[in-house]
Amino acid sequence: MTPFAIAGIQMQVSAVESNVDAMIERCHILMARFPWTQMVLFSELAPFGPLHKFAQSFPNETIETFQTLAHHHGIWLIPGSMFELAADSLVYNTSTVINPQGEIVSHYRKMFPFRPYEVGIEAGREFCVFDVPHVGRFGLSICYDFPETTRQLTSQGVEVLLVPVLTGTTDRQAELAIARATAAQFQCYVFDINGLGSGGNGQSCVIDPAANVLHQSAGQEDMFPIEIDLDQVRRQREHGMRGLGQVLKSFRDRPIDFSVYDRSSGTDAYLNTLGAMEIPVKGSRAGIQGIHAPAVIIPIKDAAGSPVSLTKSIAPTPAIGDIAQAPDTEK
Repeated sequence: MTPFAIAGIQMQVSAVESNVDAMIERCHILMARFPWTQMVLFSELAPFGPLHKFAQSFPNETIETFQTLAHHHGIWLIPGSMFELAADSLVYNTSTVINPQGEIVSHYRKMFPFRPYEVGIEAGREFCVFDVPHVGRFGLSICYDFPETTRQLTSQGVEVLLVPVLTGTTDRQAELAIARATAAQFQCYVFDINGLGSGGNGQSCVIDPAANVLHQSAGQEDMFPIEIDLDQVRRQREHGMRGLGQVLKSFRDRPIDFSVYDRSSGTDAYLNTLGAMEIPVKGSRAGIQGIHAPAVIIPIKDAAGSPVSLTKSIAPTPAIGDIAQAPDTEK
């Protein structure tokens, strides 16, 4: 058995003022209640909220404060993420990994900003993999990062996937399904930590390598240390989930490579037909172009009571834009 205790902290996040002091307070409370916790994970953009006008250069005073906090409690600390203002003036959504000695082990820049809504945020280019000595290998993703990032991480031996997220929209249920599917497909633990208020709608979750939900928060503040066993990951990867499918070995032994990842192959030509990456607007064209009026048979009777069939053309309801441009026929 290789036990390791990881705590997620789901908390209210403000978009207009710093949340750093609140994060420190909750970490102190967590460690007072559950001193056996070895790693603490906060939600995406927890320190300063979702507005990138608060972006700041790295390193900075806030990160130094979190380094002191990690050293004080002797814990691994991932304080969510914050907007990083890089030297070239680009803005990234960046997370920091701090070890129990208060040292920065790694940074990770979110690879897939939530397009088309996260405007002005640059995509990262490097993966984040780090080892906890005598325990195992960990990897970091942020919210909207695609399954390809998890494929890369787990192919490098990652056994625990840490995912700070910020989701306050109606697709949270889909994300929960994705978290379970990710755990099963890549035979790893998944810690998916959401915020509250301006930081999300909660429902943080922890999933084991067999896709079992070890914990799922509701819509209020929550701190939840979970002791995992990394030997479960290793056994399932060797023998299959519940002694069944050995998915990582199957990918390793694949008979083909996928041409879709070769941009010059033309395999993904269909994707170029989907139009520009843009936020939808009212009166979207999708589903309107190319509609023809169907012929509908309307049964009626004549004056003598005999059935008569008339064919009537039922026109589709015009789009709002079409109505606005229709000629005025009433004078």
